[in-house]
Amino acid sequence: MKQEKSMYKEAGVDIDAGEQAVELFKEHVASTLRPEVLGGLGGFSGLFALDLERYQNPVLVSGTDGVGTKLKVAQMMGKHDTVGIDLVAMCVNDILVTGAEPLFFLDYLACGKLQPSQVEDVVAGVAAGCRAAGCALLGGETAEMPDFYPVGEYDLAGFAVGAVNKSDVWDGKMIDEGDLLIGLSSSGVHSNGYSLVRHILFKNSGCSVTDTFPETGRTIGEELLTPTRIYVKSVLAARERVGKRIKGAAHITGGGMTENIPRVLPQGLGVEIHCGQWPVSPIFHFLQQKGDVPIEEMYRVFNMGIGFVLIAAADAGKELLDVFRGLGEEAFIIGKVIKGSGVSYLGLD
Repeated sequence: MKQEKSMYKEAGVDIDAGEQAVELFKEHVASTLRPEVLGGLGGFSGLFALDLERYQNPVLVSGTDGVGTKLKVAQMMGKHDTVGIDLVAMCVNDILVTGAEPLFFLDYLACGKLQPSQVEDVVAGVAAGCRAAGCALLGGETAEMPDFYPVGEYDLAGFAVGAVNKSDVWDGKMIDEGDLLIGLSSSGVHSNGYSLVRHILFKNSGCSVTDTFPETGRTIGEELLTPTRIYVKSVLAARERVGKRIKGAAHITGGGMTENIPRVLPQGLGVEIHCGQWPVSPIFHFLQQKGDVPIEEMYRVFNMGIGFVLIAAADAGKELLDVFRGLGEEAFIIGKVIKGSGVSYLGLD
């Protein structure tokens, strides 16, 4: 029987390509499954049975985010296998701030023209991020939207759901003067500030993604696509060791330490950051030099080498450093809580 021509395909939506993409990424999704997941890929929704022996008084925690204009760099490079890690990281690190364990993740990919191999690369990155966070990729949506996105371009969004026992929530209420700030190193720019990055490098300085980044020998594009670090397993392991001496946390995203740390502080308290106590990634010096960006602006836009901060009792500082370093994390005491408000930088130059 002669196959009828697809009017939907002529309109720009290829159902067959969508089915091919699903077949390509099925194994990636399966690699993330946890015992609590019920059913398989392809349903209208995902099912997850919460372990009520582990979470006897559970609080569900959710977070949603995207990758932002870092996607432009991926599309300039034609490299799509890392931005999915960024997507997961931005969500799970946010819910980790409450002390929650990420349980499952869902993603949404919208594109102008669905290219199955490209979709597979993106979802493979999402799955890699889920494995790093220990959460299941429970479902998602891929939308082909001709005339809305140019061919070759796509956008990503996602959300994570986690759980924490109510008595273990980090809400910042117990933070007090003299508590220490433990900073965990970032892997680079992470997934914030890329509008400024692209403005500096590709609009004003005339750089190309294929130019060599002098500090590492990689290309500028490769350096910028370094995935956002996922701190879940290390931070949860640290909580097991020091318990309630961890009082709060901050994910250093857009707004840097300047904007994000005060979000978890009680009224009447600020923090003092001791600059020079951790190595600042070379990419930040490169951006500052190329763009002639004031140092205060750098700290307000970028993470400047610190991707996640714990606020803990002073007597937990050394133990936390030992735990993190034993887990392969670069961790530093970067400051302390003081009376006042906001963030004060000491030694900023």
